[in-house]
Amino acid sequence: MSEKRDYYEVLGVGREESADAIKRAYRKLALKYHPDNFKGHKAEGEKKFKELAEAYEVLSDPVKRRRYDQYGHEGLRDVGMHDFSSMGFGDIFSMFQDIFGEMGFGGARQSDRGLDLETEMELTLENVATGVDRTLEFERMDLCETCGGSGAKAGTRPKKCDTCGGYGRVQQQVQGFFGLSVRVAPCPACHGRGSVVETPCPKCDGSGRQRKKRVLTVHIPAGIRDGQVVRVRGEGEPGAAGTSRGDLHVYVRVLEHMFLVRRGDDIFCQVPISYTQAALGGKVSMPTLTGPEEIDIPAGTQNGEVLTLKGRGLPNPAGSRKGSQHVQVFVEVPRKLSPEQRELLHTLARTEEKDVTPQRKTFIEKLKEYFGAKQ
Repeated sequence: MSEKRDYYEVLGVGREESADAIKRAYRKLALKYHPDNFKGHKAEGEKKFKELAEAYEVLSDPVKRRRYDQYGHEGLRDVGMHDFSSMGFGDIFSMFQDIFGEMGFGGARQSDRGLDLETEMELTLENVATGVDRTLEFERMDLCETCGGSGAKAGTRPKKCDTCGGYGRVQQQVQGFFGLSVRVAPCPACHGRGSVVETPCPKCDGSGRQRKKRVLTVHIPAGIRDGQVVRVRGEGEPGAAGTSRGDLHVYVRVLEHMFLVRRGDDIFCQVPISYTQAALGGKVSMPTLTGPEEIDIPAGTQNGEVLTLKGRGLPNPAGSRKGSQHVQVFVEVPRKLSPEQRELLHTLARTEEKDVTPQRKTFIEKLKEYFGAKQ
């Protein structure tokens, strides 16, 4: 995932600014990058608009802001952040309707589907190899337990809005380049709900929503890659009518392994061997996804040679095939030798001079020819 910008920098405010100052800064910038006003490239304006909404969601919430000030973006993993990248403008308008209502934006359609949330989960390569069930704990705005989401005090009911007749929409005349036009906008009296709460619920202050902690178990399939998203349907926030919920998007981060490196479905590692093991062969212990394991080193193994273990890599999420584990060996030359070891190597060197391998002989002959041609 790309590196997120500092939220204070996004809104152009200092860390000491008050909640009202942050709200004013967001209102000003949201007006600038709103699609009805932004004169630049559409994709650029949309990206900026969503970045502003994400920053404002954090800095306008005292709990999220405090965690962000202490730990930065890492502190927001389990607080139930909204996934603004997948939202349309109408969803964002509905989320911050108190601000957008003051700004007089029109054309926003309040979707009955609730807002999506996003969070992150860290996995090891061993988790990726087998798949894993993880318990997630996060917070989300949910229906008020006292009023059931109506916003009205117990024993009362919301009243149908007199301005829009309960439709939640009103028609507005807008002066455009080609003259007057009519468009449908959320009702300014009921903010698109179609009803007005006269006696608000004391628990949620008439909003019909309250922040709740949610705990659930999420299954992460084997073979998942870093940066992929697992979508848990219906675990987002409830919609305006309190029926259709949004989804929870779990972004997966695969931690680096101390010895193993992933490339696709294959696993790579490097294992040191001695020059005697390389020459004579033997067994060495190496790391695998299931723990340490001994492998056979063939006699005459060369430095940098790669041994492949079929089917010992990661499973492919699209099928049952597993990747391979590739083991690259490198010969470690000792920096210090005992007198006995040194004498043995001198003996070996004398033996090599008497019994030169074809590859060695070819190199020496070419070397003599090269220097002979230079004389």
